[in-house]
Amino acid sequence: MNPFSALVSLLGSILAFFYSLVPNYGIAIILLTLAVSLLLFPLTLKQTRSMKALQVIQPEVKRLQKEYKSDREEMQKQLMALYQEHGVNPAAGCLPLILQMPIWFALFQVLRINRVEVNGTFELTSNAIPTDSALADAIRADDTQFLGMDLLRAPSEALSESGLQTAIPYILLVIVVILAGLYQQYQTTRRTTPEQKAQQPQGMQTALKIMPLFFGFISWTFPSGLVLYFAVSNLFRIGQQAVIFGMDGDGTKPKGGQGKASPKPALPVVDSDPSPGLEQPRKPAPNASKKRKKRRRN
Repeated sequence: MNPFSALVSLLGSILAFFYSLVPNYGIAIILLTLAVSLLLFPLTLKQTRSMKALQVIQPEVKRLQKEYKSDREEMQKQLMALYQEHGVNPAAGCLPLILQMPIWFALFQVLRINRVEVNGTFELTSNAIPTDSALADAIRADDTQFLGMDLLRAPSEALSESGLQTAIPYILLVIVVILAGLYQQYQTTRRTTPEQKAQQPQGMQTALKIMPLFFGFISWTFPSGLVLYFAVSNLFRIGQQAVIFGMDGDGTKPKGGQGKASPKPALPVVDSDPSPGLEQPRKPAPNASKKRKKRRRN
C-alpha cells in the first residue's frame, strides 16, 4: 500500500470512528473536519505569521530588487541579510501549504463516496471506509441524511431530479461555502495597507477573489458530504484567523498611542480659599502708577 492510500484509509477509519460515537453522517464529517483543522493549526499559524512578516518588509525587498537589479548575486545576498535581520523564512509560507495538500486530497477521496446497486442492495465503490464499520452499513442502507440533504448526492443532482424545493438545503450549503470564503478573504485583506496591496501581483489578487467562487462552482457538482467539508473548513478558518490576529495583533491600531489626539494642557488651579498663615501676594492698588509719577515730579 502506497503512503497516499494509507492516508486515505486512515482518514476513512477516523470518519467511521466518529460515526460510531455519533451515528450521524453529517456530524461525523464535521468532527473529522474539525479534527484535521486542529491538527493542521500549528502549520497554518506558521504560514500566516510568515506571510504577515513578508508583507511588512515587502517595501524594503522592492527597494533592494530595484537597487541591485543589475547584480543578481549581490541582490540575493542583500535579501538573505534582510530576511535574517527580521527572522523571515520566505519558504515558510509555502511549505505548510505543500504539507497540507496530501491531506486535502485524501479527504477529497474519502468523502467522494459512491455506491452502486447490486441485486437490490447498495455496495460501496470506495475502499476508504472500512467495510465492516457501522458507517459502511449506514451507507448501504441509504442512511446518509443530514439537515434535509442526502450527503451522497450533489446539489446539481438534487435540483435536476427532485426540483427546487428539495434542492433548497443543498443550494444554501453552496452559498455558505461561497460567503464564508469571501469573508475569509475580506478578513485577510482588510488588514493589508494600500501600499502592501499595490505591491502584490495582480494575478495573485485576482486569484484570491476568484477562489471562493471557484469552490462554489465545483461544489455544485460534488457530493454534498464534500461540500459540507468545504463549508466547515471555511468557517473554522475564519475563527482560526481571528485567533491568530488576536494573538499577534492585526496592525490596524496605532502603536504607542500614535494617532491619538494630544491631551489638552491642564489649566492652573486657582485656590479661592488659601490656607491661613500663608502670605498671599498683594495686588497693586488702583492708580498706583499715577501716584509714583506724581512723587517723581515733586
